[in-house]
Amino acid sequence: MCTAATYFSKDHYFGRNLDLEYSYHEQVVVMPRKFPLSFRNGKELKEHPALIGMAFVVGGYPLFYDGMNEKGLGMAGLNFPDNCVFNEPKEGKDNVASFEMIPWILSQCADVDEAEKLLARINVTNEAFSKELPPNPLHWMLSDKKRQIVVEQTASGLHVYDDPVGVMTNNPTFDMQMMHLADYRNLTADQGECRFAKGLDLHAYSRGMGGIGLPGDLSSASRFVKVAFTRMNSLSAEDESSAVSQFFHILGSVEQQKGLCHLGEDKYEYTIYSSCCNLDQGIYYYTTYENSRISAVDMHREDLGCEELKTFDLIKGQQFDFQN
Repeated sequence: MCTAATYFSKDHYFGRNLDLEYSYHEQVVVMPRKFPLSFRNGKELKEHPALIGMAFVVGGYPLFYDGMNEKGLGMAGLNFPDNCVFNEPKEGKDNVASFEMIPWILSQCADVDEAEKLLARINVTNEAFSKELPPNPLHWMLSDKKRQIVVEQTASGLHVYDDPVGVMTNNPTFDMQMMHLADYRNLTADQGECRFAKGLDLHAYSRGMGGIGLPGDLSSASRFVKVAFTRMNSLSAEDESSAVSQFFHILGSVEQQKGLCHLGEDKYEYTIYSSCCNLDQGIYYYTTYENSRISAVDMHREDLGCEELKTFDLIKGQQFDFQN
């Protein structure tokens, strides 16, 4: 499964954990403004805002997992099994294949408001990228400097939700996740008051007891609560180093370690990578399961006026810094 989150400091940050049992050859990909985009519905874009994100490049086409454009809009697709329903093409709609959703939005929109206008016309189709790559069940989170939304297409249609907590995981649907969050309304970052019974003063024998009851398991519903509480109570200085570090600590609160989520045979789900996009500066930061050092790619250090993709292999080996 996966987790996505936003964070506001001096700049605005957006990113995700990718939790899966397998990895393709993911790369950080810069898509310049003149990279030709041809969508399955026939629309072609010869020029568009530049994009940067994590993608699996197949036959020269980037299948984006998450990313941002140079205007400051970020987007990520997360697993959404059982609830997700992709349709056959419909007349009168913008029919967009699920694997095209991120480039469709990020190549045409500067912010969430513009994205909502496009989403009002969209029908997400079940068209496969290829025989070997069928559509994955997904839902999406979008974020800009002001707000974030969640997009889900189910049997009842396409739904767009405002996201006041700035996070998203997987199942259940987002409205149910928000309702479930109310079960934890008494959590606090402070010590909290003794409410066991009137006249009974129970000593708080440890720090952090206001958070007793905060879930710690790896289920998507529990991760939603954990990362929402962590994100909404997080503090950092405003400099880039402090803010980026804090963002990775937010995602780290729900990171999955190998061996804890057994899927049968020798398969285990784990956090393959974590990403952090500075939406104001166009910098894509990431860590991998094997490498906890933060690596970065700055889209503005590349030629954004050309036509060719620029790809960066992930640095996966652990980086040790000996001090003696």
